[in-house]
Amino acid sequence: MLSVQLEKEYPQFAIRADFNADAGSISALFGRSGAGKTSIVDMIAGLTRPDAGKIEIGGDVLFDAAAGINLPPEKRRVGYVFQNSRLFPHMNVRRNLLYGASAAAGADFRQIAHLLDLEPLMNRSPVKLSGGEQQRVAIGRALLSQPRLLLMDEPLAGIDVQRRNEILPFLDRLRAEVDLTMLYVSHEIEEVIRLADNMILVSDGTIAASGAVEDIMSRLDLKPLTGRYESGAVLATTYEAYDAEFGLGHLAFDGGTLRVAGLEMDHGVPVRAHIRARDVSLALSRPAQSSILNVFDGRIVEVTDEPGPQVDVLVDIGAPIIARVTRKSAHDLALKPGQPVFTLIKAVAIDKRSLGGQGRTGR
Repeated sequence: MLSVQLEKEYPQFAIRADFNADAGSISALFGRSGAGKTSIVDMIAGLTRPDAGKIEIGGDVLFDAAAGINLPPEKRRVGYVFQNSRLFPHMNVRRNLLYGASAAAGADFRQIAHLLDLEPLMNRSPVKLSGGEQQRVAIGRALLSQPRLLLMDEPLAGIDVQRRNEILPFLDRLRAEVDLTMLYVSHEIEEVIRLADNMILVSDGTIAASGAVEDIMSRLDLKPLTGRYESGAVLATTYEAYDAEFGLGHLAFDGGTLRVAGLEMDHGVPVRAHIRARDVSLALSRPAQSSILNVFDGRIVEVTDEPGPQVDVLVDIGAPIIARVTRKSAHDLALKPGQPVFTLIKAVAIDKRSLGGQGRTGR
């Protein structure tokens, strides 16, 4: 386990961070730009010294202000992947990968090269690589140092959407095949939902909340931090079946089966589905002759009380789901906690790119 308690005063900013990350998991430090995420990982890596606090990995102390312990970066066994790849331009890919590799890393070289699909790139110069290829090399170099913790600071921030979609599957594979504790920094909610097990919300230098991705995303009080436009619940599901006639994937969870247009994958794969609040509707009676395929019995848990023309409604359908409706609709339907409702989700509204492969199984 990674245990972090940090304090650091800057001229116009202060860091107060206290959180844990489970061994072998991906924990995402999520927050707006300028929230303090990079400052926190720089202190964990040993690039910046905290004013107070303690950092431990697996019981080994990396920093303890009270005890006067402050291991230098090279002694911490912490890998760091920056926003830009920071590859050596005068070295080819193979030499970049081997730079700083531990003496025992030779046996891992072929595995990591295969995992990140780096074999065809070995003799190429970094300047002849795409942004996504450069980041894959940077990740491979960090892994070959055999770290016990891998820090990734917005590794996809400087990559265009197309290249980002190309590298995400490699990060999925990394998550599935490498037993390593990772701390992933991002301000892109879909990256976090797809890759992370846990979320650590950073706001103005402090930790506002932490927990499983599904739990954090279902909290209405955290909507200002998780993002209003993209806010919505995350369902932990299992891929159950594919309807070849109509091109529908079936995702099983505790509340039933969620149908998604055009989703075909291996049976039994755990899938984390992000259902945006703006794509969920409510009804007091079951719709008849409707085009909406996903209709679930539910009961209202919470209704937000906030100014503006819209309100968010948390509904229990066997798992938490959030619906965003107009204030007029909430008034006309007299929506209130405890009220039974039907929850409607269009199969075509669920963006396949927002589906993550690392969610806990729904059944």
